[in-house]
Amino acid sequence: MKDSGYPPVTNDRWAFMAILIAVSAAFAWILLPFLAAILWAVIAAILFTPIYTRLLGKMPRRPSSAALLTLLLIVALVIVPAAILTMALVGEATAIYDRIQSGDIDPAQIVATFRAAMPSWVTGFLHNLGIDNLAEVRTSFGAGAADGVRAVLGQALQIGQSLFGLLLKLSVMLYLAFFLIRDGEGLKRRVAAAVPLRSDHLHRLVERFIVVVRATIKGTIVVAILQGLLGGLILWALGIEAPLLWGVLMGAASLIPAVGTGLVWVPMALYLFFTGSFWQGAVLVFCGLFVIGMVDNVLRPVLVGRETRIPDYVVLITTLGGLQLFGFHGIVIGPVVAAMFIAVWDIATDMRSEALGAPPPV
Repeated sequence: MKDSGYPPVTNDRWAFMAILIAVSAAFAWILLPFLAAILWAVIAAILFTPIYTRLLGKMPRRPSSAALLTLLLIVALVIVPAAILTMALVGEATAIYDRIQSGDIDPAQIVATFRAAMPSWVTGFLHNLGIDNLAEVRTSFGAGAADGVRAVLGQALQIGQSLFGLLLKLSVMLYLAFFLIRDGEGLKRRVAAAVPLRSDHLHRLVERFIVVVRATIKGTIVVAILQGLLGGLILWALGIEAPLLWGVLMGAASLIPAVGTGLVWVPMALYLFFTGSFWQGAVLVFCGLFVIGMVDNVLRPVLVGRETRIPDYVVLITTLGGLQLFGFHGIVIGPVVAAMFIAVWDIATDMRSEALGAPPPV
């Protein structure tokens, strides 16, 4: 055996583990700025791999073409509608802001009308909170609007850089999704060979991850889109101003478990009642309970089923925690971490039961 020139090492296991952890941590640190892009690339691959498989069945010798067609489908079904919605939303929000700046919409007058129609116990409550001074409301709002304009003008360069960063992360997401879709099975086998876990445990964790991601996207994002769409259409039919903006807010509020779209339509219905628009308020309450609310009650069990087996209170806490830590991406990260937590402890319980020779708990 040829001498390598290095001193002999009797046991380098721990030294190699330290190097492995250090290099892996450095690699994760480098990827940290693109965490969101990587996350959504993985989600896109999980959701659209069945479509890729069907396309590959029609063109078995052209995996790259099948992956490219799948990627174009992602762009057409997800990216383009999201971009159009964002532009329309920005236009509507800008129009409302301009009307507020010009005085066409007076927040203080709206508060005054709302306050005049309130019962005495409600006005007393507002007085105790110190928000019944309409002049102060107008002054505070005007100062805040002016500060907002100055901030926008002063941060123009940063806004441009943010747009460039968004496009860069979107490109990274699509580029990575292409390879995850095309080479996903091979990557899965390589990871399975490298991870020091029993095959049944690894399979259990991977399946749990995939099930929770699919259930979260189908049962949360799809329901949020439908509820926001229905809410916007109902508000448009009732003649409420900026229905697109309010619809988007309803969709965003539906992401919060146990609260949902009521966070938006309940105060709006109260405002309609207090300002004399009784029939609009009654219609909004009816639609909020039996139309918008039914979407969540009917579709979510159908789309999600009982596959995730995560208690509702755990979903609530982890979703709110994920939103707090990771923003919008937390709606997926939170439930996925919860599912992995439950799955790992289930495996640990099974391993302990095996070691003790006892049957696994139900």
